[in-house]
Amino acid sequence: MKPKLRIGIIDLVAKGPTRAMFARVMNANLASIMPQVLGVWCEQEGHDVTFVCYTGFENLVKELPSDVDLVFIGAFTEAAQLAYAMSNLFRSKGAVTAIGGPHARCYPQDAAKYFDYVLGFTDQASIREVLADCSQHRPDGLQVAAKQQPGQLPGVRERWRFIEPTVKKAPLIKVVPMIGSLGCPYTCSFCIDSTVPYQPLDVDVIKEDLKFLRQNFKRPIVAWHDPNFGVRFDECMDAIEEAAPPGSVEFIAESSLSLLSEPHMKRLKHNGFKAVLPGIESWYDLGGKSKTGKTTGIDKVRQVSEHVNMILRYMPYIQTNFVLGLDSDEGPEPFELTKLFVDLTPGAFPGYSLLSAFGRAAPLNLEYQRANRVLPFPFHFLNNNQAMNVRPKNYTWPEFYTQVIDVVRHSFSYRAIAKRCKATKAMVPRWMNVIRAVSSEGFGRINYHTEVRRRLEADKGYRGYFEQETTRLPQFYEDLVKKDLGPLWEWLPPGALHHDPNAYLKSAIV
Repeated sequence: MKPKLRIGIIDLVAKGPTRAMFARVMNANLASIMPQVLGVWCEQEGHDVTFVCYTGFENLVKELPSDVDLVFIGAFTEAAQLAYAMSNLFRSKGAVTAIGGPHARCYPQDAAKYFDYVLGFTDQASIREVLADCSQHRPDGLQVAAKQQPGQLPGVRERWRFIEPTVKKAPLIKVVPMIGSLGCPYTCSFCIDSTVPYQPLDVDVIKEDLKFLRQNFKRPIVAWHDPNFGVRFDECMDAIEEAAPPGSVEFIAESSLSLLSEPHMKRLKHNGFKAVLPGIESWYDLGGKSKTGKTTGIDKVRQVSEHVNMILRYMPYIQTNFVLGLDSDEGPEPFELTKLFVDLTPGAFPGYSLLSAFGRAAPLNLEYQRANRVLPFPFHFLNNNQAMNVRPKNYTWPEFYTQVIDVVRHSFSYRAIAKRCKATKAMVPRWMNVIRAVSSEGFGRINYHTEVRRRLEADKGYRGYFEQETTRLPQFYEDLVKKDLGPLWEWLPPGALHHDPNAYLKSAIV
């Protein structure tokens, strides 16, 4: 008979302590599904599970489970340094450690230096393999991966023991994560899901989950974690309508403009969808995702603006996502077009990401590495905003940050905030837009980007790091990591602030 293991599972929503207003409201609602799934699978194998979702407001050292045999940590790349420090702490106490999530998929070679197991695609059989072995693999961890994404996942009812304490951490809005599909039908060159085949999940599980939620919440809010909700639109909506009568559940979904036609919007509104997050990404590329075909430039701006304004007639909240610094961008025009879009579409909240290459996340990253354009910024800053780790093709660094600051200032000026409030009719979305604008996503990023530009112009060593003249990390960044990790800084292993930005290319050559 196999021994019962004491297992800790940690979902790192935050990479360190925060006091941002928007984080206070929403971080607990950003919990991942797979750590919860892992908890279900481990309990099904007969083991004891302690689950922690770290949102940035807990005392993580006190929250960490003690006296455990095996610790699973789920992390995005921005939380990698925190994950490495935690692994080192647990290893010092005799535990075996494993990492999963996007970072493990993007940087498996680096993660293997600090964990006994590095999980790629993860299904129940691969977890069973880890549980059966549960031994130290050092100095290099064992990479474990299923051939593809799992065919099915435990639903909300099965995951409820892990969902409930996490939802209770949210002070106002309480969101439950659900998923109806894996992978993505689109091929955005910078996206981790671009090479993962689209795979629908069982609609009967969706119906069961919604019925369960209605029994446990007066008016539950569900966030769909599908990269593009609504690919099989009618099938999904039929399941929702059967299990959740209009008015009984509210929904948030990430989708593409190509799926958000007016007939679809009418049906989404009827069934309680309150927010959508479509990707626009670029004014010169990715026309299939935005349903603009070969239309580019100002013509695309006007077409997309008209489409988004139509959506706003049915949906109280929409976030439009852009990637800044793509190779198709040149000169001030892309940024001026984005400012025009903000003016033409005042009710939409613009979400800006700096172009980032996350290790093995996308084949395009090999091209960046072949061209020696990937910078070795610590993982801690790879959150699409604190650092752009791809040297821009058509801008100097000061030019690029000047344009970024300009478009963000325009988007979150008091005038733009006021226009967004006026264009947003519902009270909660209006309030959310203001909080996001004056917190870390608006004013906070203006201040941060301005400081980066100032240092690029005033500090030769800082600029040299960006220009790849030196690999010596500016003290500015090390100090930020030290501050964010707090008492766990002393557990960060030697060398863990640094990684090989061309590891993907080197492994491909081998």
